[in-house]
Amino acid sequence: MNFDEKIDFKERSWDVWSSVIFQKTSEEWGGFSNMCAGFRIDVNGKTWLTSEALYQALRFPDDPELQEIIRTERSPMAAKMKTKPFRVSRSRKDWDSVRVDAMWWCLIAKLISNEESFGSLLKKSGKSDVVERSHRDRFWGAVRVTEDYLQGQNVLGVLLTMLRDRYSKGGIEEISKILPPKHSRLFGVDSFSISKVGESRKSIQLTLDDFL
Repeated sequence: MNFDEKIDFKERSWDVWSSVIFQKTSEEWGGFSNMCAGFRIDVNGKTWLTSEALYQALRFPDDPELQEIIRTERSPMAAKMKTKPFRVSRSRKDWDSVRVDAMWWCLIAKLISNEESFGSLLKKSGKSDVVERSHRDRFWGAVRVTEDYLQGQNVLGVLLTMLRDRYSKGGIEEISKILPPKHSRLFGVDSFSISKVGESRKSIQLTLDDFL
């Protein structure tokens, strides 16, 4: 794991009434969804329309052509579906063990590129648990089991809560030191310059060599 602390991703119950819940992108907390438009991410001069697309591309570090297909899809769900025929044959072999690290970095990139809008949403959630409500996914989210509780690991929600807390304490400089999993590449490049959307001259450059 790419974390400097022990993270508990065990399945548990989440209180509906005291948590920040997101599911549909059109709802109040929809900006937390990886499918939400309006949070473009600029990495190495290329724009990713959603964090979902960026996350899916990291699955295929040795396939720049497929990464470009994912990147240029207008719909985040379409970008996700484009990967399905290739997940067995072309995914990085250790994907299951690095996918949480990959998601963590994508959320960081989303914040760096959209600090004003996404950062405000994170701060607005206060100190509440952030929970992705899902119909069936108990890994990234949690499913309703009663009127008052959701059940699941809620990995995406936990990562968002971690991101909020780190950002509140240390700002962008604190989180910008975090890299994607080792052996990550986008279009054959293993260094990553993340820019604020619309401010390409203000970028944070990350390279694996800096941390080896």
